[in-house]
Amino acid sequence: MKIRKVECNNQKKTFEVTTFSGRTFSYPYAKLSPSPDSENQIYEVHPDVDFGKEAFTYVLESGDEGTVHIDHLLEYSDDPEYMARLALHKLTVEARKRVEESPLSKREIMRRLGTSQAQLYRLLDPANYKKSMNQLVELLAAVDCEVDMVVRERHQSA
Repeated sequence: MKIRKVECNNQKKTFEVTTFSGRTFSYPYAKLSPSPDSENQIYEVHPDVDFGKEAFTYVLESGDEGTVHIDHLLEYSDDPEYMARLALHKLTVEARKRVEESPLSKREIMRRLGTSQAQLYRLLDPANYKKSMNQLVELLAAVDCEVDMVVRERHQSA
């Protein structure tokens, strides 16, 4: 996801970030490091081309600067698509760890899954998002693990 435009909203003390898909996100100054204050305000902000416009950089009057990646924006906003990808990534990392620790050979794991070596390696690739939670749950079951999902209410900030 790429950033088209970023603006300061000093009244709300947030950045208003617009992506190329037209979605808008707010990101509070309070999350920044270095953070602006009344004596060191934001001088400039722009989508960062060095990050392929997947981040924005801000400069304070003192010359200090900071960068915020789109992932921080999406996580702060609890974006459902991003959170699903993050859960898939975490499950993949855990599956990879469990396969490495398993006394079973990869050949036996493939046999239990009824799949090929190439498919097993795709399932274990954290950068591959073209897999389902179901496939990872089946993989974890093949190495004698069970998956327990937890759903809880969000903590409300004061």
